Amino acid sequence: MRFVQVTDTHIMPRGQSVLGLDPVARLEACIADINRNRGDASFCVFTGDLTDRGEWEGYSVLRDCLAYLELPYYLMVGNHDRRAPFLANFPEALRDEDGFVQFGLSTPVGRLLFLDTLDEGRSAGLYCDRRCRWLSNRLIEAGSNPIYLFMHHPPFDIGIPSLDRMKLDGADAFTEALAGPADIRHIFLGHVHRPVSGSWRGIPFSALPSTNHQIAADFETVSPLPYCHETPAYAIVDLDVDRTLVHLHRYLDDGDVRRSDGERVTPGGEKRD
Repeated sequence: MRFVQVTDTHIMPRGQSVLGLDPVARLEACIADINRNRGDASFCVFTGDLTDRGEWEGYSVLRDCLAYLELPYYLMVGNHDRRAPFLANFPEALRDEDGFVQFGLSTPVGRLLFLDTLDEGRSAGLYCDRRCRWLSNRLIEAGSNPIYLFMHHPPFDIGIPSLDRMKLDGADAFTEALAGPADIRHIFLGHVHRPVSGSWRGIPFSALPSTNHQIAADFETVSPLPYCHETPAYAIVDLDVDRTLVHLHRYLDDGDVRRSDGERVTPGGEKRD
C-alpha cells in the first residue's frame, strides 16, 4: 500500500506570509505535484500544524486548497491548531468518543492509528489519560496485526535542543500505553520540520520537512527556534508485510530527470520537450 504524508502546512489567510514564505502557494504546488505524480497512492495524510494560528480563516483557505487534491485525505492536528475552528471547517473529520481528533483505519497491511497530541495553547504536546486509554484499547483490538502510528509531536528527544523542549509531555504514560505484545512497525511524525529518521525503543520512526519553512540542523541552540528556508518536501510511503519504505520528494526542485540514454523525462517517466 502506498500513501503520501504531508506535514506542517502552516496555512494563513491568502496574502499573508510565514517567515517570508507563502504557505498557501507552497501547499498548492505540493498538491499539484501529488496530483500529477502520485495517483497510485491510496490516500494523503496531513500530520498537524495545518494552520499557523489556528484561525477559522486559515482552515477555510485550507479546505479550498484541499478541494483540488485528487487523493482521499486525512487530517491531524498539531500545536499550532485549534480543534473548534478546525472542526467547524471540517465537520467530517474523524475523532474519538471524547472529541479528540484521533482515529484508526484498517488496511490490507495492518492497522493505522492517528493520534491527537495537541495541548491547546502550548507548543509542547500532551497525551492525556483519556487518549492513552483510547490507544491501549485500539492496540488490544488490533491483536497480532501490524500497527503504524501517526502523531504530530515526537515522544522523545531528537537531538535538536530547540525542538526537544517542545516534544510530547507525559511521554511515560504514552510509553506505558504502548506496552504489551502489539506489533508496532513505524511511527510517522510531524512537528520536526526536518528529515529525521531512526528508532525509539526499537520502533522505527521518520519525520519530514514542512511544506513551508524548516528548522535548521542546529544542535546547540535552545531558544529561539533556528528557522531556515531549506527545500520543502512530502513523503511517499510504501507499506508491505515485511518492509516500510519512506521516500522524500522535494517537490519544488525542478532539476532535470534523465534516463541512462540522456533523454529528459518527467518524474512519472514521460519525455520532456
